[in-house]
Amino acid sequence: MIAARTTASLLETSAARVPDRTALVAQNRRLTYRELDARASQVAHVLRAQGVRRGDRVVIFGDNSVDVAVAVWAVLKADAAFVVLSGQTRAEKLAYVIADCDARAVMVDAVATPHWTGAAVILGARCPAMLVLRGWSQPEGEHRAVAIAREAGVARVALVDPLADASPTTAPARASIESDLAMIIYTSGSTGEPKGAMLSHRNVEFASWSVTSLLGNRDDDVIFGVVPLAFNYGLYQWIMAVRLGATLVMERGFTFPMHALARASAERVTGFAGVPTMFAMLAELRDVTPPDLSSVRYVSSTAAQLLPRHLDAIARFFPNAKVFSMYGLTECKRVSYLPPERLADKPDSVGVAIPGTEFWVVDADGVRHTHSAEGELVVRGPHVMMGYWNKPEATARWLRDGDLPGERVLYTGDLCRLDDEGYLTFVARMDEVIKSRGEKVAPREVERAIERIEGVRECAVIGVADEILGAAVKAFVVLEESARGRYSERDVIQRAGQWLESYMVPRHVAFVDALPRTDMGKITKKGLG
Repeated sequence: MIAARTTASLLETSAARVPDRTALVAQNRRLTYRELDARASQVAHVLRAQGVRRGDRVVIFGDNSVDVAVAVWAVLKADAAFVVLSGQTRAEKLAYVIADCDARAVMVDAVATPHWTGAAVILGARCPAMLVLRGWSQPEGEHRAVAIAREAGVARVALVDPLADASPTTAPARASIESDLAMIIYTSGSTGEPKGAMLSHRNVEFASWSVTSLLGNRDDDVIFGVVPLAFNYGLYQWIMAVRLGATLVMERGFTFPMHALARASAERVTGFAGVPTMFAMLAELRDVTPPDLSSVRYVSSTAAQLLPRHLDAIARFFPNAKVFSMYGLTECKRVSYLPPERLADKPDSVGVAIPGTEFWVVDADGVRHTHSAEGELVVRGPHVMMGYWNKPEATARWLRDGDLPGERVLYTGDLCRLDDEGYLTFVARMDEVIKSRGEKVAPREVERAIERIEGVRECAVIGVADEILGAAVKAFVVLEESARGRYSERDVIQRAGQWLESYMVPRHVAFVDALPRTDMGKITKKGLG
């Protein structure tokens, strides 16, 4: 009998092929593929002993650490589906997700226990078993975590490590097949309750293949993973590395960029996965000498558009790297990428479809266009989610019948423009378009104009009520340290007006120290006003 190629088999295949290769470097620890596979199997037995069975959901709560990274594979080996949440997630959202996905267990980094116990109090009798991961804390931190959890009324609490140490290093028997649920990734909930996008093993398998193909990844790659595992971009760096039998060098964050880059240099990383906010930080480090990052063959970016100053910083810090600017959604992982050779002539575009997929736009009349048109983006491919957990109405809105019998395609809610070559440009979330003076204003176009102003780090644009205009454009602007005090509200309006049509020019500008962000680090406009 041929075993189903589930996500867990990616690890087992690499462990059999390159058992002594380093799989993970984190917290001054190094795990080979043999060690990673064995430990994940041991933790899977712990989950089984807690009653976790095929199809159950397990929440993994914590920031980037060896134990959180191992937990991902342990849940899969236990035939269950995982939900990774940042250790910074507020108690209310954590409680909501645990209840919404009906989690059988929660695996908690000991350092994140105070956040977890707040959620436990909210959940009360609905609180599932808590399994404490060592994370990067000392053993006494684990026991303190147990004490705190019991004080909060959690009925079942256990330390993972001693139980795993006594468990077999061979995986428990599995029954999952490719169409089963592998993971749930929750949206930020910036416009309402978070929704859990359900991804099958087939979805994960295809997405990891497609992205490694377009990046030209190799099994000898050393990938730098600083984006949180709770963000699907960070999570997929780990899945892709394991798929390849490559090495992931994982950091807990990018708060101290030079420290992180020194680590990347020491490990001779070949791939660097970042987001524009990280490259904006590098752009401000004009007076530092970059460490030797000549080994970096490619830099990838997603979550927002790369601006000229971001590209300048990448060129300075990663002199030999090709740059892949990508665009995606939680509901399908990745949609498109801009080939590095087109960065110069299509700087506003997010490119062409990733390998093995298709996209098009539909206009207001529902007519399908593959070039020279603007409308709602529709995506077709094996990476499209199964649907939203427990939300049939939202699923019906986003997943609709395709042209071929029996298929469903993803209606993204993103307003996009296709040029005459079929290259995609993101315009706006359709529910964020501002109607001012009878015209439709795409916030991202205004943000791009303001971000071109020297000294502007980032910007967020919303519509605010106006008796005359219907809605007035308001920009929230974050300046670089060196530019603070240099600009007035009028200065920004005048400079933005050089690149915008009159109805798009902001009526109001507010200078702020920082923009609100989701748990995943993406800018959210919820609460701006």
